[in-house]
Amino acid sequence: MPTVSMFFGVIIRMYWNDHMPPHFHAYYQGDSAVFDLDGNLLEGSPPKKQTSFVVAWCAIHRDEPCTGPLFGRYANLSLSGF
Repeated sequence: MPTVSMFFGVIIRMYWNDHMPPHFHAYYQGDSAVFDLDGNLLEGSPPKKQTSFVVAWCAIHRDEPCTGPLFGRYANLSLSGF
């Protein structure tokens, strides 16, 4: 799974050909979670501090288009469209 970003010990990864809805996986030490592209927690129970980092990261990158082979079938989607 490609790593999209790393910050404060959090690793953000996104499968190029994963199931709907569009989402990404966040890992921190032994914890993992799934977030939608608006930063809403879908699965998992990461520490609150790291969850807030992920939500902030999502807000910062909200207007960046998802393009290229990294995002596969999500290509040309805008994060603000969800």
